Amino acid sequence: MTSSPMINQQDGAEPVANTSLPLWKQDGAEPFLRIENVTKKFGEFTAVDNISLDIYKNELFCLLGGSGSGKSTLLRMLAGFEAPTSGRILIDGVDMAGIQPWKRPVNMMFQSYALFPHLSVEENVAFGLKREGVARSEVKQRVAQMLDMVQLGHLGKRKPHQLSGGQRQRVALARSLVKRPKLLLLDEPLGALDKKLREETQFELINIQEELGVTFVVVTHDQEEAMTLATRIGVMNHGVIVQTAEPHDVYEYPNSRFVAEFIGSVNLFEGKVVEDEPDFVRIKSKEAGGHLYVNHGISCAPNQKVHVALRPEKIRIGKTNPGQKENCIKGIVEEIAYMGSLSVFRVRLESGKEVRVTQPNFARDMGERLTWNDEVFLSWDVDSSVVLTA
Repeated sequence: MTSSPMINQQDGAEPVANTSLPLWKQDGAEPFLRIENVTKKFGEFTAVDNISLDIYKNELFCLLGGSGSGKSTLLRMLAGFEAPTSGRILIDGVDMAGIQPWKRPVNMMFQSYALFPHLSVEENVAFGLKREGVARSEVKQRVAQMLDMVQLGHLGKRKPHQLSGGQRQRVALARSLVKRPKLLLLDEPLGALDKKLREETQFELINIQEELGVTFVVVTHDQEEAMTLATRIGVMNHGVIVQTAEPHDVYEYPNSRFVAEFIGSVNLFEGKVVEDEPDFVRIKSKEAGGHLYVNHGISCAPNQKVHVALRPEKIRIGKTNPGQKENCIKGIVEEIAYMGSLSVFRVRLESGKEVRVTQPNFARDMGERLTWNDEVFLSWDVDSSVVLTA
């Protein structure tokens, strides 16, 4: 019998936890950044409402939310630009109350990059070190090392206006990291880049963070960006973090209608619980035109109103009845959008409910082609949907 990969144990020794697990999954791990019951008010308006959150060393944590959700206000409090109305913030075990921004083990990278136009790339990166009185030889060494890391060593003499948007973003990142902060805060760091460059830069950012081991907290309103970058995501709404989880769990197991609708695309069917067992829930839904069956149970009351969340890519679509008893509905194709890598179908059910379905175009000839006004059957597996009570 082989030993469990989760335990490394010698004869007579106490079991040792697998340290390959992320810190937030390790029992007893101490958070690097602790936010305790933090509230921020501006007059009568509450921007951040009693937030508590632990972030661990070497994490790339994303605060994700729409405009006005409080994410940037929370970031500014971490940086020291705003003081909490109540609660406290600890970084590496030290209470930040009363500690000025420039005395914190923190640096912040702004969306605008804020590069000095009259200074060269090297001078921009070196600026903070020179102000701190770091020896000239060390400044030169650290700047060169950081520019090499962001692949800009050959452009050190150029001015910011001679660089592309992606290159300016990397200069700002190098300037933020050269002072070796324990915590780097990034406010919409890729918002100024076009879609293709933003996607490329996301992976560069991940590689740099992993190489340096600095804890990153990123604020973004872009769901795809958060899903790509983050080890964990905190979804914010009206000053509150409504769900904290790894990207996969936020997407696949949202804990509320807000999260389900905010992260990606989703179909929501309203209904009432008619059967609730430990491992499945059955919901009667007029919108779906029948019963919906979900095989990961959730505690519900009889006749409780709930919503079933179903992602478009989880649905199969075709003209032939698949013959399954559960989770099979019928409708008419009203809209089709060919988007290259996938096709999007909008299907109108008999109830009038519109359902969105996405289908990957994994072959040039997909066989049966659907067109407008086709009668189609939509079906999905019993573990493809989620019951939401909030």
